[in-house]
Amino acid sequence: MRRREFISALAGAAIACPIAGHSQQQALRILGWLHGESPEAQQIFMPAFHQGLAETGYVEGRNVAIEHVSADGQFDRGRALAAGLVRRQVAVMVTDITLFAQIAKSATQTIPVVFLSGGDAVEFGLVASLNRPGGNLTGVSLLGPDLTAKRLEVLHKLVPSALIGALIGSRVPQYSSAEARDLQNAAGALGVSLAVHNVATESEIAAGFAMLVEQQVGAVLLSSSILFQRRRDQILALAARHAMPTMFWDSASVPAGALSSYGPDFAEVFQQAGRYVGRIHKGEKPADLPVVQPSKFEFAINLRTAKQLGLTVPPTLLAIADKVIE
Repeated sequence: MRRREFISALAGAAIACPIAGHSQQQALRILGWLHGESPEAQQIFMPAFHQGLAETGYVEGRNVAIEHVSADGQFDRGRALAAGLVRRQVAVMVTDITLFAQIAKSATQTIPVVFLSGGDAVEFGLVASLNRPGGNLTGVSLLGPDLTAKRLEVLHKLVPSALIGALIGSRVPQYSSAEARDLQNAAGALGVSLAVHNVATESEIAAGFAMLVEQQVGAVLLSSSILFQRRRDQILALAARHAMPTMFWDSASVPAGALSSYGPDFAEVFQQAGRYVGRIHKGEKPADLPVVQPSKFEFAINLRTAKQLGLTVPPTLLAIADKVIE
């Protein structure tokens, strides 16, 4: 090769390499995950999310990148975090609490949003209907009202003669009033006496328990609030001090000392969310993707805790339990 041809070829290679690198970088689409709590709190379920993504052909680091931003329980940070992801022009946004789904909807009408929502997605304005969402949001509904009734029913079977107390943990009046309504409706249908209190902050948890003790409740049902997940140790210590059986939303609370839990299989929920993110990456529209619901549920019970409380668990409940802590 002559000297001039060699220099021209070398220059062409120098130009081609950055262009190729730029193309690879462009191919790595960015997924923005807006967490209400820290990502570490959900680390156990992230492999299921990645599995759902992989089923549609997407692998983190190969053809998609995930940018996690977290409010760390400070929900007033939600708007700024959502706005940052919009400026970042992420391809899809994921939210894991209903409030942040509403915030994401206000922040963008163009970026697709996949939500995990414990509330009624239609009532809270996330979608027009579950079958035809109609906008830029879709996701997984955790069947909040239906599961509230089921959890109350199970707790009533564990302590059939007791007044049941329910603690709702929400700073948003719309959510707390909706959950209180669902609880009272469920209690009415079951013929259960129910005392409902909302505790919006960590400092109000002890006061909430004091009210339940004053009302002589025999068991307490905790709502699906992140507040109660974050303050699980405090709640379980208060429940143990007052010999109060507890019903949580997540099964991880049962090995920690809760009497029982009933809720969706969160691994399945995160896998469903991963699939939807992948399908949207491939070009499907949120408006055409029905809001999906869990098909698997977990009932867990702690026989150690039951013994400490002097409770006998009915054989019919033991027979249907998915997890039993001996």
